[in-house]
Amino acid sequence: MIPGLIWESFMLPARYAPVLFGLILSGLMSLVVSGISTLRAIGLSADFLHFWLTAWLSAWLVAFPLVLVVAPFTRRVVQRLVQQDQ
Repeated sequence: MIPGLIWESFMLPARYAPVLFGLILSGLMSLVVSGISTLRAIGLSADFLHFWLTAWLSAWLVAFPLVLVVAPFTRRVVQRLVQQDQ
């Protein structure tokens, strides 16, 4: 089988793009922020990875739906703050 065809079988319809964007963005941002917070709170201890992943999953559970709810408001604010192309 051609490698491109394998990848195409995992592709989602375009209508899911905003949700997928929110999933990836919230996942990455919560991963970084929880990592920094955990490092500052407990340092590089033997349990760091466990605490970090626990904190990350908790943060992601909040961040993902929040991104989906806040995104339309944020788009409107950005549209008002930038000049429209003429």
